[in-house]
Amino acid sequence: MRKTQKDTAIEFTKLFKTAQEHMSSLLGRREYAPVLDLLSQCQQGAIRIGTMIEEAEGEGFVTVGLLESYCEMIFCMYENVQSVMESRPDQTEESCDAMLSEMEHAVAQIEDSIKNDIKVRKEIVFLPYKASMWDSLESVWMAADADPECDAYVIPIPYYERDKQGNMSVMHYEADLFPDYVPVTRYDAYDFETIHPDMIFIHNPYDDANFVTSVHPFFYSYNIKKYTDMLIYVPYYATTGGMSEGQRSCSAYYYADYIVIQAEIYRTFFDSSLPKERLIAFGSPKFDRVIRICQNPPRPPEGWAEKMDGKKVFFFNTSIGGLLSGTADFLCKMQYVFECFQKRKDTCLIWRPHPLLESTLQSMRPQFLPFYRKLEEFFLQQEIGIYDETPDITDTIALCDAYVGDAGTSVTSLFGIAGKPLFILDNAIRTLPRKEDLPGHMIKALYPGQDPRYLVTQGNKLYYAPDADYRFRYLCDLSDYAYGEYYLFVATIGKRQYVCPRNAQNILVMEHNRVIEKIPLVSKWENPGAFMDALVYREYLILIPTWYPAVVKYNTKTKEIHYLSEHLSCYAAVTEQGEKRFGGYCIQDGILFLGSPIDNKLVAIDIETEETLLVTTQSQNRDGCIRMASDGENLWLLPYEGMTVTRWNPKTGQVREYPIEIEDYSCRHYMHGYACEIFPFSSVAFAGDQVYLAKGWGNKFVCLDRRTGQAQEWHVPFADPKEMESGYFTCTRCEHSEFLDSGSKPMLISYYDRKLYQLSLQEGTYTEQKIGFDEAELPAHEPGFCESSEWMQYACVEDYYNTLPDFLSGTVTGEAFDAGRQRRAFEKNAANSDGTCGEKLFAYLKGKLEEPDKSK
Repeated sequence: MRKTQKDTAIEFTKLFKTAQEHMSSLLGRREYAPVLDLLSQCQQGAIRIGTMIEEAEGEGFVTVGLLESYCEMIFCMYENVQSVMESRPDQTEESCDAMLSEMEHAVAQIEDSIKNDIKVRKEIVFLPYKASMWDSLESVWMAADADPECDAYVIPIPYYERDKQGNMSVMHYEADLFPDYVPVTRYDAYDFETIHPDMIFIHNPYDDANFVTSVHPFFYSYNIKKYTDMLIYVPYYATTGGMSEGQRSCSAYYYADYIVIQAEIYRTFFDSSLPKERLIAFGSPKFDRVIRICQNPPRPPEGWAEKMDGKKVFFFNTSIGGLLSGTADFLCKMQYVFECFQKRKDTCLIWRPHPLLESTLQSMRPQFLPFYRKLEEFFLQQEIGIYDETPDITDTIALCDAYVGDAGTSVTSLFGIAGKPLFILDNAIRTLPRKEDLPGHMIKALYPGQDPRYLVTQGNKLYYAPDADYRFRYLCDLSDYAYGEYYLFVATIGKRQYVCPRNAQNILVMEHNRVIEKIPLVSKWENPGAFMDALVYREYLILIPTWYPAVVKYNTKTKEIHYLSEHLSCYAAVTEQGEKRFGGYCIQDGILFLGSPIDNKLVAIDIETEETLLVTTQSQNRDGCIRMASDGENLWLLPYEGMTVTRWNPKTGQVREYPIEIEDYSCRHYMHGYACEIFPFSSVAFAGDQVYLAKGWGNKFVCLDRRTGQAQEWHVPFADPKEMESGYFTCTRCEHSEFLDSGSKPMLISYYDRKLYQLSLQEGTYTEQKIGFDEAELPAHEPGFCESSEWMQYACVEDYYNTLPDFLSGTVTGEAFDAGRQRRAFEKNAANSDGTCGEKLFAYLKGKLEEPDKSK
C-alpha cells in the first residue's frame, strides 16, 4: 500500500474514535438521531478504507476482516439505538454502552493492524527525456525496482528542439529507445496529481533556460514538484574534476529536495545560497553502469563486428563544449582526426557525435552547419569508421579500447573510471610537428615582471637560465600534476623567488633554486582560471584574479596575506549579453588600478593602506579597458572594443582620447575567426612623444603621437608573421604580440613565431634574443600518461612529443599507460566509485522518506 493510503486509513481510525466519543456523550443526553448519523458515517468510512486496503493488499487481508467485523458492530449498534428510540430506552441503554465499548476495542485492533500488518509501498517515478542520458538514472531505478516495498516507474518525457528565436519546434519522444529490460510508461498515461508519487527523479536541471532544447513545460521542476513528496535531481553528466559555471545555479536546484553531487569536493561549485543538506555526495549512477557493462561487454551491433575485427578500437568524442569554445578549429580538427584514421588499417574509429551537436550548430553557429554536414558525409562515404547512433553510450565504451577527444566532457570520466586510456586532443594541432615547431610547444607565454632566468613550461616544470640569456635547462617539477597550467612565472623580490599561480591556489617560495615553502591561499574556486597575472610592488606580490574572487596581496616580509574584493565587479564585469569580461590593470605611485572592461570606471587600491575607491576617467569612451600601462604620470587604457585609446592622469583628472584611424585596419576574433572590434591592441611602449601599440587581435602595429594625436601604421623592423607558424604555437594569452616592458628599449614577444626582440624604438633597430633549450633532455621530462590536473585526473595530452599518430601506434613519449593508476586517480573525485552509487543513494533517500514529518 502507498504511504498516503496508509496515512489516510490511520486518519479514518482517528475519526472513528472521535465519532465514538461523541456518540457516548450523545447517548448520555439521550440524543439518538445524531448517533444514528454518526454510525452511518463510520460505516461508510469503514467500507471505503476496507475497499482501499483490499485493492492494495488483496482479498482476505487481516485488516479487511477486522473492518468487516467493525461494520457488523455498527449495524447492531444502529439497530439497538433505533429500538431505544422506538420502544423501551430504560431496557437497552446498558446494551448500547456495551456495544460502544466493543466498537472502541475493534477500532484499536484496526489501527494496530493498519500500522503493523500493512507494509507501505513507495511509488518511485523516473523522468528521463533522452534515452542516451538514461545511464544517469539507471542504477537508482534498478535499486528501486528490486525493492519489494517499492513500485518503480520509468516515464520518458517529450522534449523539443528550439528554433533560432528560441521557440519550441520539433518534438522528440524516445520511449522506444530505452533498453529492452526497462519497462516504460507513457507520460500521458500516468496521473501525477491523483497518484502523487513518493519520489520523482529528474536529470534535466534547466527547465525553460536551455537555449537548444526544452522538456515539455509540465515537467519543469517548479511544476512537477507539486506532485511528489520528494524531488531529486541527478546530474546527466559526470566530471573528471571541474564543473562549468553554467552548472552553478540551474533552475531545478531551487525546487529539488535533493541534488546528487559526485563527491564532497563539488559542494562549493554550487550556489552558496542552496541549503547544504540539499547537496548529497553519492557519486554518479553513470559510473555504476559503465563498471557493470565493461565487466561483461555486449555483442557489437549489426555491422560493427567486421569493422572491429582484429583492430584496436578508438572512441572519438565530439562534445558541445568543444564545439562552442572554438567552432572553426573544432571542425578542422575533426577533419584531421578522420584523415589520420583513414590512412590506417590497424585501427577502427567509432565516432559518436554528441546527440545535440547538429541542433546546437543550427541554433547557435548556423554558418558552420554546411561544413559539419560535409564532414559527416566524408566520414560515411569514405567509410572512415563506425558512425555510432545507438542510444546507449555505455555499450559503446565497453566495446572500445581507448578514447580520443575533448577534455571537458562526461565521457572522459566514464573511460577514466573504466580504466581505458584517454588521449586528449588539442584542436589547434592539425599537422605532424616539425623541428621548428618546438618553440611553440615550449614557450606558451612570457610575462612582464617575470625573472628572465626562469620559465614555467612543459606542464608545471620549471626551467632555468643562470645567465639570464634565455638558454634554459630543466630545474624541477612544481606540482604533482603534469598539466593544468598551475603556475604563471617566477618573480624575484629580495633574495627569494616567488612562483606565481595561475590555476593553483598557492604561492611557491624558492631559495637557492629549490622550493622551500608553499603559501596556501584561501580556496575559493575549484575550476581552472584562478589568476591572470602577478605584479610586484616593493615587498608586495599582487595577484590579479580571473575567477578568484579577490585581489591577493602577499607581504613577503611579514608573510601576511590580504584579500581585496571591494568594487571588484568593476574589473570582473558582466556584459548585457551575460559575457564575463576582465579589464586592464597596472600600478602607478603605489596605487593598483583595475580598469572596467565595459565602461570608463576604474578601481583604485592603495597598496599600503588598502583604501579602495571607485573612480571614473570622465572620458566619452564607454568601450572598456582590456590592458593598461603607465608612463610614470599617466595611465594609458587600451580599449576592450573599438579603436579609441584613452590617456588619463589620476592626479589631475585630465583625460584625452585618441581615436585610431588606420587604413585597412581590422580585427579578427582569435578563437572564432570572425571580424570584430575586440582587443585591437595588446600592450604599449613609450619613446619620447611616440606611443607604440602592439597587436592584440588587430592586423597592424600602430605608432601614435601623443601630442598631435596622429596615428600611423608602425612598420616593425623585424619579420612580422601574419599567421601562426602552426597549431603548436597557440598562446594562452591569445594576442599576436606583447611588449614585456614599456621603456624606450622594450622587449617584445611575437607569439605567432615565438621570437623575442630587444627593440630600440627611437633608432628603429632590434636585436633578436634567441630562446633555446637542451633538446636532448626535453623528451625525458615529457609526462606521457600521468596525473594531468585536478580537472583531468589521468591522461596523455596531444602535443609536440605525443601526436595522434603516435598514440594510435602505441609509441607514447613519457610514462606508459597504467590502467590501475588511472582508476585510482579517477576514484579520488567520485564517492562510491565501486558501482554502488545507485544502491546507496536510493537507500539513503528511502530512509529520509520514512523519517517522521516534524512539521506535523
